[in-house]
Amino acid sequence: MRTILVSHKQADLPLQIPGIDVVPARVYLTDPAWTKERALRVINLCRSYRYQSEGYYVSLLAAARRHRPFPDLRTVLDMKSRHFVRTVDEELDAVIQKSLHDIEAAEFELSVYFGKNLAQRHTRLAHRLFSQFPTPLQRAHFRRDKKRWRMTSVSPIAFRDVPEAHREFVATAARDYLGRASAPVRARRTAFYDLAILCDPNEDPAPSDPVALGRFERAARAAGFDVERIQRDDFARLPEFDALLIRETTSVDHHTFRFAQRAEAEGMVVIDDPTSILRCTNKVFQTEALTQRGVPIPKTWISDRIDIDHVEQSLGFPCVLKFPDSSFSQGVVKCKDRAELETQAARILAESDLLVVQEYMPTDFDWRIGLFDGEPLYACRYLMANGHWQVIQRTNAGSFRYGRVEPVPLSEAPANVVKIATRAAAAIGEGLYGVDVKVAGKRVVVTEVNDNPNIDAGCEDAILKGELYDKIIRGFVRRLEALRGDSR
Repeated sequence: MRTILVSHKQADLPLQIPGIDVVPARVYLTDPAWTKERALRVINLCRSYRYQSEGYYVSLLAAARRHRPFPDLRTVLDMKSRHFVRTVDEELDAVIQKSLHDIEAAEFELSVYFGKNLAQRHTRLAHRLFSQFPTPLQRAHFRRDKKRWRMTSVSPIAFRDVPEAHREFVATAARDYLGRASAPVRARRTAFYDLAILCDPNEDPAPSDPVALGRFERAARAAGFDVERIQRDDFARLPEFDALLIRETTSVDHHTFRFAQRAEAEGMVVIDDPTSILRCTNKVFQTEALTQRGVPIPKTWISDRIDIDHVEQSLGFPCVLKFPDSSFSQGVVKCKDRAELETQAARILAESDLLVVQEYMPTDFDWRIGLFDGEPLYACRYLMANGHWQVIQRTNAGSFRYGRVEPVPLSEAPANVVKIATRAAAAIGEGLYGVDVKVAGKRVVVTEVNDNPNIDAGCEDAILKGELYDKIIRGFVRRLEALRGDSR
């Protein structure tokens, strides 16, 4: 992908980076030749990004031309939002306190140039701010109040606002960042699209193991993608890509959700999309949505209080108590009696206004049906962890024990299980889902629809093998072509 720097005029920007041209803003805005450019990254270093200014229109037209503006207007608006800045301040609190601990003044100003600051001690804070507010040059303001530092504002700045003594450092930071972004691996002429795979190599349990991630990469490259694995600190780089595949456990109050939101706002194809994350991680939504569509589920009670007599009469003991927003079998507790239910319910209601109580349905295994775009892809029997009532058991040491996974050809899975799973997935959307189904006697019920389902080598892919990954990647291609009106 080609990269250009856009400024008010070339003299404003005395930066020389091999392979990257400086283009005057007036030329970029008015020369019709730029409307025909494709696969172009636009680094907007104009003097101002205020509404209807030259810099505003550079980012606006870059988005309209399907170029990739940096910064985009969403980032600029986020910087102006006091609520968003306060939210970021809360998330970064520990980093802010550590970075500014020894500063004696009541106020402090931190300049961030392409994710870097001159002082080594502020490296982590600068990097995190750049990740939250991806813009080339920015300045954050902090104020100390009762011995704690608070970020009061953050704003983009123009190159002319950079002190003369800092400019050599800015040039080096720009070369480091833009040189990496324009390296040959990111600009392969054979690639039709760029795919980012968000993962955490240290996560346990993770949705995909390293072998499965490698298979995703091979399938994507075979379909014409350039592929790169990214991590949490690469948030600022999202505009470099056309599509995002999230292979890290998702949650609404988590960076994975922000990645999904940002990718969707950038016009990227993203799996999991933010709507699927919202719906799948919330048991209250699922209960209502599945019930409305006539999908059978275990007997369930949702309440803002705990009525032990009601639970005993309608569901019985033991019962299953669920935190409304949870994943990977976490936040789910089996309560054997009234006392345990009262204790665990109080713990949940201290954090959530609602709780979910379900009947306990003991089975030797759960069916997991994986679907994408409404099409069943695979079927597995997930056996319970040895001596435990769930497929995953968290040990006292904080590690996890898993039950055995038995892949089954879809043609051999019970037809009613596959049919009910397909109906359940349709209640959520058209993303990549794993639907958990219990069969107890003549009863067939859906216990959960998961976004970001497990796809591990030798387990979920054991039947389809490479074709499983090909099917998912072909779904990305279809969505990209539909989104962009491309034809190949």
